[in-house]
Amino acid sequence: MKTIFLRILEEIHNKESALRNAIAAGDLVTGKQFFEVNPTSFASVPGSPFAYWVSDSLRKLFSSLPLFENNGRVARRGVNTNDDLRFLRLAWECKGSKWVPHVKGGVWSPYYADPHMLLNWGLSGKGEELLAERVTTRVYKTAIVPSRDLYFRPGLAWPRRTKSELSPRVMPAGCIFGDKGPAAIIEGDSSEELLALVAIMNSSAFHALVEFQLAAGDAKPGGAAHSYEVGVLQRTPVPILSESHKKALAPLARRAWHLRRLLDTRRETSHAFTLPGLLQVSGDSHLVRIQNWYDRVRKVEYELQVLQSDINTLCFEYYGISESDRQVILEGFDVSDNSHTESNTEDQESDSEDEEVEDDSNEESNLVSELLSWGVGVAFGRFDPRIATHVRQLPLEPEPFEPLPTRSPGMWPEDDAPIEHTDVLVDDEGHKDDIVVRIGSALEHAKFDVPDDLRSWLSKEFFPLHIKMYSKSRRKAPIYWQIATPSATYSVWLYIPAFNRDSMFRVQNDYVAAKLAQEERNLEALAREIRNQATNTQRKELAAKFTFVEELRAFLEEVKLVAPLWNPNLDDGVIINFSPLWRLVPQNKQWQKELKSTWNALCEGKYDWSHLAMHLWPERVIRKCANDRSMAIAHGIENVFWSEESDGKFAPQKTPTKSVDDLVRERTSAAVKSALKGLLNAPVQSGVKRSSKKGKHNA
Repeated sequence: MKTIFLRILEEIHNKESALRNAIAAGDLVTGKQFFEVNPTSFASVPGSPFAYWVSDSLRKLFSSLPLFENNGRVARRGVNTNDDLRFLRLAWECKGSKWVPHVKGGVWSPYYADPHMLLNWGLSGKGEELLAERVTTRVYKTAIVPSRDLYFRPGLAWPRRTKSELSPRVMPAGCIFGDKGPAAIIEGDSSEELLALVAIMNSSAFHALVEFQLAAGDAKPGGAAHSYEVGVLQRTPVPILSESHKKALAPLARRAWHLRRLLDTRRETSHAFTLPGLLQVSGDSHLVRIQNWYDRVRKVEYELQVLQSDINTLCFEYYGISESDRQVILEGFDVSDNSHTESNTEDQESDSEDEEVEDDSNEESNLVSELLSWGVGVAFGRFDPRIATHVRQLPLEPEPFEPLPTRSPGMWPEDDAPIEHTDVLVDDEGHKDDIVVRIGSALEHAKFDVPDDLRSWLSKEFFPLHIKMYSKSRRKAPIYWQIATPSATYSVWLYIPAFNRDSMFRVQNDYVAAKLAQEERNLEALAREIRNQATNTQRKELAAKFTFVEELRAFLEEVKLVAPLWNPNLDDGVIINFSPLWRLVPQNKQWQKELKSTWNALCEGKYDWSHLAMHLWPERVIRKCANDRSMAIAHGIENVFWSEESDGKFAPQKTPTKSVDDLVRERTSAAVKSALKGLLNAPVQSGVKRSSKKGKHNA
């Protein structure tokens, strides 16, 4: 027996009137608002969703076609670390064999998305630290690590929870997929079959069949978040593809991957980065270059639309979906715009529980800022300026499923280091290491006019912009650090990947102390010159120089507090390494607040897995290692406290191979302890409030 359903979900303001109109129209609006359906047919779709607007022919696809989890295809969820701050890093934060690319959700980006995370998988390549039981606030916690036999294989991944549509994308070989970024793997790992599959999964037909199961035909991007669980995809029908079908779909998906990657080559945090957008196009002025970049983006987006239309047409054919059902799928049930463009995707993702918005705007200010940021990278010897002048040719584009490179094409090759490579530069006009001069030189060689306000922009605007550019997945990891006086009239810039234990002493002695001595001499000379006959202008100049000298003096004292403690380890991540320097960033109150909060947590023992915690508080950390095997692994002393039993499980040793006191003694430095005490007890300058938790800090 059929039941009549009237659909008025699209009517927001006056559902009562809409219902009356639908009743009055009757079968005149059949297929749009008026539906006659036998409710028993709902059972043909997994989960029996109440999707009365779906035709019987579409429902029958769930029984007539093989489901996704078939024919050598699997869809699985991956790692949930249960402590992302400890076990995840952004791709540019650290390096080494223990860190492997990790696919963890992301913004809407079909076919291509750069994996921007790293996962601590351990030096042995077995995830020992991640898998070991660990203690957190008196609760034993472990990671959830399913499907380990599928890790490192090429496949397809997608954001599990998002406000946008399903957007499967290529997952290169060598990655570990996550709980929030599930993956599809196929038997044999054929690139052609994977490309054909990603085309199908991004087609309107596949999307519709997924949405039917969720009974979400009325869900629109910007509303409640969709949850694309692996179970839903496992139960979604997939057409049987002949070799000719695969050869028709795979090149279209490969081209879509290429075009999306092409747009990503302007993003310096990407593995695909070559040059900022304005250096990828030609033009007699920066305004012409901006227009040419806009034209390139429009052409790419248009071709992507054409490709998607062709993929949709082929997939409708392979599914055997009728013309009338195609129309309903493509048009939807209302006239609202469901398109997903680069410009609207960001807002759609802003409230997702898994990922945060990523600034991908092509606005003029962003394009220019990216160019200047590239100049900073060139100044530090990170990016290769020869690409901009065509002296060095870019390598060929990789194949979609190739493992990710260790560095982007726009960086200096590992076997071709730059002549000038430094960890410290200074915003100091006339200094041999003046960062502004080096940025200007990079822009001039690239035949781009140097902005007149470059120094002002660098001192006031670049660092907040850099933090934003280098933030993803709720992690902030700036790699160019600005430490400065409160007015930012004097800044030292640090490139953290090149830093070593002595770098901060060089900042203290070779830069700040030398600058202070010079400015003190200048102040004395000016004071002698004008004496008591000073004009108002001269008095103001003298007062300004006096204030500057006082700022430098205070800045030097702050650097002296942290220099003896400085012992960076990239494995700890940016926020941990930066946190002891929170007093040195008064020019950026928001970032200072975040660093101070991290420092307080570090002092209280919340991040004792870090190398910095062991460096500063070995007496506290080593005792924890005796009860927390994961932490013992992190600090390389697992064998001291733990042993493997006959059943393969680990248990505390009855007698450690070395005493706690001996371990503490080996790792304790009287100089570090004295410096730590001095830092914790030092008055905070520049009006910054002291922490009320000082008494809890164990020096």
